[in-house]
Amino acid sequence: MHMFAALQHAAFRRLFAAHVVALLGTGLATIAIGFLAVDVAGGDAAGVLGTLLALKMLTFLVIGPLAPAIARRVGTKRLLVATDLGRAGVALALPFVDDVVTAFVLVIVLQSAAALFTPTFQAAIPTVVRDERQYTGALALSRLAYDLEALASPTLASLILVVAPSVALFGGTAAGFLASGLLILSVALPKPAGPAAGEPSRRSRLTRGIRLMVELPRLRGALAMHLALAAVGAVPMVLTVPLVRTGLGGDEGQAAGLLAAFGVGSMLAALAMTTVVDRIGPRRYMIAGLALEVLAVAAVWPVLALAPGTGALPWLWLVWGLAGMGNAAVLAPMGRVVRDAVDDADLPDVFAAQFSLAHGWWLLTYPLAGWGATLLGFGPTTLVLAALGGAVLAVAVRMWAVRERVPVG
Repeated sequence: MHMFAALQHAAFRRLFAAHVVALLGTGLATIAIGFLAVDVAGGDAAGVLGTLLALKMLTFLVIGPLAPAIARRVGTKRLLVATDLGRAGVALALPFVDDVVTAFVLVIVLQSAAALFTPTFQAAIPTVVRDERQYTGALALSRLAYDLEALASPTLASLILVVAPSVALFGGTAAGFLASGLLILSVALPKPAGPAAGEPSRRSRLTRGIRLMVELPRLRGALAMHLALAAVGAVPMVLTVPLVRTGLGGDEGQAAGLLAAFGVGSMLAALAMTTVVDRIGPRRYMIAGLALEVLAVAAVWPVLALAPGTGALPWLWLVWGLAGMGNAAVLAPMGRVVRDAVDDADLPDVFAAQFSLAHGWWLLTYPLAGWGATLLGFGPTTLVLAALGGAVLAVAVRMWAVRERVPVG
């Protein structure tokens, strides 16, 4: 599989390894924060967790567009390492949280660092992997790393929870970020080019990426797909732990198992990406994946109605697995869509704009999922989110026409 050809680049190998261990730390933190929300909020856990994750997206929306300018000023490597160290420090502080307000503050700090790290990392990949097919493979590997994390983090969390309380997961989080920082220190990355004569100012470059995302029909359609994905993706992201713990009466290990099912589905879709996308193109692959996730989320309420309590878990494993497949099918080719739409010089700014704007949708859907489940119940909320996702998917298909040709620049 040519997906692995990108690993012949030493710089990418180390970046990829750093990406994997940082994601593992992030995954453990996400699971631990879910358990923390149950501990400090009880019956309001879904709403509190939705708000915590909405704060995460707010920082992405505000801080994300600043990443290219900061990377140009301080250097890509320094920024990546600094954000890893900052996240490790916050992770070590989170076990001592015993109230919601402190949790909110620490999550804002944690996710501000992530908002700088992620688009900077994404923009670094095409600087070390120049071949188009290898770059597609690098994107698939990067997506696969997210999906392996979705599988490995709950599995590792389950093992840790056998011998330690859920707050011990934050130790693994800190270790992952520290290991990521050390790996990035060993990578020789090209220095970000300074603005040449006649190039736009930093302020105009910050807005250029957003303007391209809004003006180019292909990217506008992709942005709409992000909204549909945020609607249905909020269900596994926000509701898994509260649903199992407070809705079904399950334990922490069963919640981690449901997250692992989502990771298995995601991994399968990421593995299929390079072969299938080369045959049918990213557009069809992404539309099919999003439709699959919409249908999976729509099935949650019937499952909960027909199989009460923990008896619903075997069926929910299947539903979460299908949702994971659809989720990865949308996200994995997204970098290729961006690269095909704009010049190389605009890639850092467009990646940052996509990161920020796409996560702005999650700012809306996370609290909708959390507080919807708290006030209306898990079943009705999942149906509302599935309907929203399906409606926006139809709009996105019309925006991103089959024969549409996109101007570059």
